[in-house]
Amino acid sequence: MKSFIKWFDDHFEETLLVILLIIIAVVSIIQVFFRMFPFLPTLKWAEEFCRFAWIWSVFLSLPYTIKNANMLRVAILLDLMPQWLRKVWNILVDIVTTVSMAYLGYHSIPVVQGIITSAEKSPAMTWPMWIIYIILPIGFFLGALRGVQSIIHRLMHFNEKVLTTTEQTLADAQEEAAVAVKAEGGDK
Repeated sequence: MKSFIKWFDDHFEETLLVILLIIIAVVSIIQVFFRMFPFLPTLKWAEEFCRFAWIWSVFLSLPYTIKNANMLRVAILLDLMPQWLRKVWNILVDIVTTVSMAYLGYHSIPVVQGIITSAEKSPAMTWPMWIIYIILPIGFFLGALRGVQSIIHRLMHFNEKVLTTTEQTLADAQEEAAVAVKAEGGDK
């Protein structure tokens, strides 16, 4: 059970994102294929379905980017700061991000309730629109949770050295090169 929870924590968002992107690709290809042949029926629902899947992937990418610290930021300014100030700044950014995600999640609940009350349906698929809108609180609250995890992680590792952007880029490149060499050696 513990390994499942760890896997779930490490891979939940990325698994859902991969599944959504595969589904989007498959549905789009099928739609193109059906349009190529006039004797096949048109898939009126395909474009709407892909749009809704993209919306879900956007809101699931919020917690994913927070978890992996992939948010856009001006790293050159951070690199000029002393280590302790850079760490404090990152924690402050995580706090602002977490509070923002929680605030948006809290205020998205009435939006979803309004959509449920309206009983609005999507035009092509006739799905209840709350199915699409429910991703708002899910994405925002998952983002807040990942923000809390990030704050805790940064506080627990506060005394460890933080790499500059250049150092991190070089470390990532060396890691990728090692993986490539290992893969190349495995093919022979």
